[in-house]
Amino acid sequence: MAETATRPSSLINTIYGEFVRRIGGWISIADLIALMAQLDVDSSSVRSATSRLKKTGTLVQERGKGIGIGYRLAPEMEAVFDEGDRRIFAGLEPASLDDGWVVAVFSVPESERAQRHQLRARLTRLGFGNAAPGVWLAPARLLADTRSVLERDGLSPYVHLFTSAYAGFAELRAAVATWWDFPAIEAQYAEFTDAYRLLADDLRQGPEPDPVEAFREYVPLLTEWRRLPYLDPGLPSELLPADWNAVGARRLFADLRDLLAEPALRHVELQSGRVRMPATG
Repeated sequence: MAETATRPSSLINTIYGEFVRRIGGWISIADLIALMAQLDVDSSSVRSATSRLKKTGTLVQERGKGIGIGYRLAPEMEAVFDEGDRRIFAGLEPASLDDGWVVAVFSVPESERAQRHQLRARLTRLGFGNAAPGVWLAPARLLADTRSVLERDGLSPYVHLFTSAYAGFAELRAAVATWWDFPAIEAQYAEFTDAYRLLADDLRQGPEPDPVEAFREYVPLLTEWRRLPYLDPGLPSELLPADWNAVGARRLFADLRDLLAEPALRHVELQSGRVRMPATG
């Protein structure tokens, strides 16, 4: 397994997002501790992390019928995790240049500078680039999630959102390179690729991995991956540097998910005694 200094709370978020929501949304603390032990996290760290996640409103405590105390996602977090799924798993392809842009223009009074900092952080996490003071933009396909996040965080009163097309005057590809930090984004993709390329090669050449080992490999790599689509908004390919290494990194992640996600889920089902819910829709 690739070495990781990932916080236990981040691993727990991954377990809930990728597995627990698919097996009814609840898992006992005993089973969560057992799963985290397979990721080399001790029980006291798991209990501390779940306590923090409860205090921040991510998890709620609930007693299972005859099987002790456990946790499920707080109802208001379901939308947050749904947004994450769209970004992490469905937003892997570059946006179309013809779709245009969503532009966020904001002004925050000096007396409320904490909200200004929070707003900048949220827009950065959504993948917006900073074109000018108080002016941020991203591919138009991020409009719905942007509205949802800003409304949920109480930041919408400070922001005007527009959709637009670029009309001049600078060459757009050159301008975009100043609004996003491409070298920093590519460095993150390179780190992921370097960490997991050999694992993918081994898995492609061998039999389906053992469910326990699949879980041990998949949870840390998904935890590391899921922050990358937020750094990279999926800009149109015409605007990206030549040999943009996100393409190979995305392909690597998709391959690893195909190889590991299913056996990892089977392991969680076996460990918890709970099975995945039927697909709806």
